[in-house]
Amino acid sequence: MDIIYKDEHILIINKPAGLSVLPEGWEPDAPYLVKMLEEEYGKVWVVHRLDKFTSGIIIFALTAEAHRSLNIQFEKHETEKVYRAITVGAPPWKERITKFPLRVNVGHKHRTMVDNKNGMRSETQFKVLNWVQVSPNLAEGAALVEARPMTGRTHQIRVHAYALGYPLLGDTLYSSPETNIIERPALHAHSLTFNHPVSNERVSFTAPYPADFKKAIKLLAL
Repeated sequence: MDIIYKDEHILIINKPAGLSVLPEGWEPDAPYLVKMLEEEYGKVWVVHRLDKFTSGIIIFALTAEAHRSLNIQFEKHETEKVYRAITVGAPPWKERITKFPLRVNVGHKHRTMVDNKNGMRSETQFKVLNWVQVSPNLAEGAALVEARPMTGRTHQIRVHAYALGYPLLGDTLYSSPETNIIERPALHAHSLTFNHPVSNERVSFTAPYPADFKKAIKLLAL
């Protein structure tokens, strides 16, 4: 397990893609992150989650007091979460704020969808970091983007990118073409900034890219 930081109050992990944070109802015997951590560190409290196939930084509390403090920060949007993603196609804009309302858990595939009438308020800030109009391995071109979710809806970044017309590479659930460049949605939780629950010091941690994400960047010449 890739431990980024640990003290008596918090534990920060670089989660691998393909590992659920909590048990899944349809596969209850599959390994999951909380169980693995508790076998080594004892009781941990879940503060936030990442999708099973999203890699990157995630924080757990090691005391009830730390859990309360971090929960308040997340609820009040006092934390800063920054993701990196690879899109199919190169957006013509450098930055974009997206506010499509989202409704979650729709249909038998449990997709999230834009719903202007019944959806919940959702906001994601996108910034293009690098792009190629045509890649040797992807005719549509691609872009490496930074995404900052200002709300916390299920699949929010993935759906907002798709709604803008630039689905995440490998995200076939949201209409990305099949590819052998990466075997999952190309989404990585890159950094997390928050106030330490005991010292109240403003701290920031970063999770390095996993091998498959680095490989995709190299293949696409991003």
